[in-house]
Formats: sequence, C-alpha cells, structure tokens
Amino acid sequence: MRLDKNCLKLYAVTDRSWLAERTLLEDVEKAIIGGATIVQLREKKLDEVEFLKSALKIGELCKRYKVPFIINDNINIAINSGADGVHIGQDDISIERARELIGNKILGVSVQTVEQAVLAEKLGADYLGVGAIFPTSSKNDAKNLSLEILKEISNSVKIPVVAIGGISIDNIDLLKYSKIAGVAVIGAIFSKNDIIKATENLRLKVEKILN
Repeated sequence: MRLDKNCLKLYAVTDRSWLAERTLLEDVEKAIIGGATIVQLREKKLDEVEFLKSALKIGELCKRYKVPFIINDNINIAINSGADGVHIGQDDISIERARELIGNKILGVSVQTVEQAVLAEKLGADYLGVGAIFPTSSKNDAKNLSLEILKEISNSVKIPVVAIGGISIDNIDLLKYSKIAGVAVIGAIFSKNDIIKATENLRLKVEKILN
C-alpha cells in the first residue's frame, strides 16, 4: 500500500487499559468516526492466536472505513491479518529484514535521533515515529526528546514524521512549526469517556497546527 502522508494526521494507537465494559473494536470505531486517520493495533499482552483474532476484526473495520491499519511490532500478524503495514522499534527486527518480509506494505520505524532517522529512511522506512515528546505512562522506558530534536529530525529526512508520546489536547499546540505530518496518541483518545468527541477535538487541533 502506498502511504499518503495525509493519513498520518491523527494516528490512533490502541490500548486495552481503559476498556472497562466496552470492546476494543467499539472504541476503535468511535475513534475513526471522530476523525482518526490511521489505526495501529498495539498488543503487548495477547498471545499470537488472540492477537491475530483482534487484528482480523479491527483490520476489517478499518477497511470498511478506508483507514490504513498498522500492526505494532509483529510482522507475522501484519502479514497474516492482511494489515496495511507494520511499525517497528529500534530493538525489534532490522529495517532491512522487515522490508524484505512485508514487501510493499507500509513500514513505520521509531527513532530518537537524527542518525537513526536518516538511516531508517535510507533502509526503506515509509514514515518515522519520533518520541516520547512529552512524559507518557504508555511506555515506562520512553526517553523524552526535546522539541528541538523533533524539528531536527523532521528537517533531516524527506519521509513523513509523526510525533508520539504524552501528546494531549492541552500540549499539542507546542508542536506547531515542527514540520511533522501528524501526531500519534493513545490515552488522549482511548482513556476518554466520550471517544468520538475527544477524537474530534484532537483532529481540529491537529489540522490547525499542521496548516
């Protein structure tokens, strides 16, 4: 699948922490209705069988809404579920091997330095996830990056850059002029009681800072 950078504007990354009585499928659909432009399924605790079941369901939902669907870390799940792509970190499978396995699917790579960003682009990444920009509870070992480094990374590559980590309705304005293609959020969407409204508000803010 060819990557349209406009689909990276509001990147929803799933988390089951706040489901309560709801299902992940319901929450993802609400996020899409509210304006999420791409969805990443992030499952750190499910086994392969349950992960694949979840991926098939959410992938079908995303297809129905014509929203790109990305799998976090697990290339086998990405391939077997028919997802549009996979997102990997620095400690996961190599970028070269990931590209070899997924063919022309979308490949996202997490980076924290200009050097990592330039190398990831050279090795075949389609977009970069840069962070954590602000403190986040979603990843305990995440090292915070300065806005200056975010800008440097954006200026060092031609592929789109997505900011991630602790981004909320209250701090998103600080990302203006950073030359990013979009923001990736977890709690700012999925921790809210009214997911549709929260996503709508975020989408409006994103549109403003990107223009």
